[in-house]
Amino acid sequence: MKRRILFLIAIVACMAATAQIIEPVHWRSSVKMTDDTHGVVTLTASIDDGWHLYAFDLPAGGPIATSIEWDKLDGVTLDGGIKPSRAPHEEMDPTFEMKLRWWTGNVSFNQRFTAKQEKFNIKGSVRYMACNDETCTSPTSEAFDLKGTAPKLNAESEEETKPEEVADTAVTEEAIPDSVNAQASYVADTWAPVDFSASSVSSEEISSSQGMGLWKIFGLCFLGGLLALLTPCVWPIIPMTVSFFLKKSGSRKQSIRDAATYGLSIIVIYVALGLAVSAIFGASALNALATNAVCNIIFFALLVLFAISFFGAFEITLPESWTNKMDSAAERTTGLLSIFFMAFTLVLVSFSCTGPIIGTLLVEAASQGSNMGPAVGMLGFAIALAIPFTLFALFPSWLKKMPRSGGWMNTVKVVLGFLELALSLKFLSVADLAYGWHILDRETFIALWIAIFGLLGLYLLGMFRFKSDGEPTSSGIGVTRFMLGLISLAFTAYLVPGLWGAPLRATSAFVPPLTTQDFNLYGGELSEYDDYDEGMAAAARQGKPVFVDFSGFGCVNCRKMEGAVLDRDEVKKLITDRFVTIQLMVDDKKSLPEPRYVQENGKQVKLDTYGDLWSYLQRYKFASNSQPYYVVLNEKGELLSGPFAYKEDIPGFLNFLNAGLK
Repeated sequence: MKRRILFLIAIVACMAATAQIIEPVHWRSSVKMTDDTHGVVTLTASIDDGWHLYAFDLPAGGPIATSIEWDKLDGVTLDGGIKPSRAPHEEMDPTFEMKLRWWTGNVSFNQRFTAKQEKFNIKGSVRYMACNDETCTSPTSEAFDLKGTAPKLNAESEEETKPEEVADTAVTEEAIPDSVNAQASYVADTWAPVDFSASSVSSEEISSSQGMGLWKIFGLCFLGGLLALLTPCVWPIIPMTVSFFLKKSGSRKQSIRDAATYGLSIIVIYVALGLAVSAIFGASALNALATNAVCNIIFFALLVLFAISFFGAFEITLPESWTNKMDSAAERTTGLLSIFFMAFTLVLVSFSCTGPIIGTLLVEAASQGSNMGPAVGMLGFAIALAIPFTLFALFPSWLKKMPRSGGWMNTVKVVLGFLELALSLKFLSVADLAYGWHILDRETFIALWIAIFGLLGLYLLGMFRFKSDGEPTSSGIGVTRFMLGLISLAFTAYLVPGLWGAPLRATSAFVPPLTTQDFNLYGGELSEYDDYDEGMAAAARQGKPVFVDFSGFGCVNCRKMEGAVLDRDEVKKLITDRFVTIQLMVDDKKSLPEPRYVQENGKQVKLDTYGDLWSYLQRYKFASNSQPYYVVLNEKGELLSGPFAYKEDIPGFLNFLNAGLK
């Protein structure tokens, strides 16, 4: 059963691991001496109603357990482990299918220590994850910095302190800088928040393309619904279902009304699925999918699984008991309710073909970051799926003109399998870029696509067959199949120059950036800094304005802008000749030499990776957290032009750059 509904489980587990801007747990920290040399650190969590905070030491494969990291132990040693004020509640969690433990209400965690010097400093962070019945927060860190005094600590107790002990447990002063000094070191003049009133380009560019995202999702999922119609699980059901409705009543008007209700029920069911995903996970969690490396690895594995299923290795089906229950419900009820249950039966019966398509579309819609993306996507999918039932009920004579079921439907499934396999590499590439593994650099990615689309073309031309295709029924192939094979092979030929650095602008949204290309005969990639401070220092030396590009390894629109705008000769030449370029990846997983602490929204925030640092810079300096995001600054960090966001408008982008030069 787990394999049958694997894609739903993985989406739930993955989305639950991503971030949301909600704070259901509120922390307080304190330190208290219990005698002359001993004390206790107390961390108190106040948990909002309806939420729970996960306990320590949870089973593998579940949510993130609460943990406490001791970053600095200056003048103290810890005695024993963390002691919660009460035992956690234990319950079977249906989402993770395991027994989990958590706290609700208020709970305190106590850590005893022994002071080794009169003045001491304890610094660390709590890493935790909280959930309610609908959604979960991302793994979050709450930092604490506690100072105390042991005034009666005498010389004798100090002499008893073994130097080895302190060396084993303490972190050196340089390991983690003081939060105030650390913040001052990189929130310097060039980090100061900008004055957007001085910009020469209106910030309206930022929202210019937001409305297009939902239309894109709708169109993509509508196309997915049309493809689902051509699969062996759906196509044969159309004439049987429509004929049933036409025979059910002597009144043709009644039959048409029933068939329309049937189609509407299909739409309601799928839109409800999309709304459930949106309501459970929220906009922030969906947006985080685009850059969350773990989620992208899971999505890669899911799409490979879907592809293997479409190739005929196995079928992803729901339990037969679900279908039987819906069938039984349809027979027991009458009127509109029975029609709804029949629609539900269709959804379950066709799941072996539509499940992988729905899973892929939900993954793609969710990774676009729009709160309503999954609901809008399922609306498009359901409309495409429901249209034939309504149209054939209105015009039953069309049923006679429908193509007969046959081997061509299995060909559709195999083609979808190749497309699933090609799309899966996009998600693996996001994780590869974020962590810098370099297992799927640009030329490797393109080589795999050449193999996939080349094999697809050969398959369509009848050069080989899968076992699921059965025995050939004719000596040749149809014109449509030949043309599709020709297109696939032509696309394969288009990809080949990319192995040597050709831009391949038509695939820029999927293919890794040119910076990962080891062998590039074409040259011309932008020379850029990946460190803000180094880039600003270079701008001061060269006396040039700075073009800052906030991007992300998993940002699809960033790749589109690079292929459609930034890689254009006139744009690239202007940037190369007249600007110092700084590209900052907000999802870079490379660790900082040492963690940094900043004050944000009245809280101390710990920055562990370069991605954390550049994301903070964008929020602090520009009050924005979306990518792509382009600005032009002078060497002092003052705004000259921008911001400019995703818009494939070369003249507009050139105006934005030239405004900065003026």
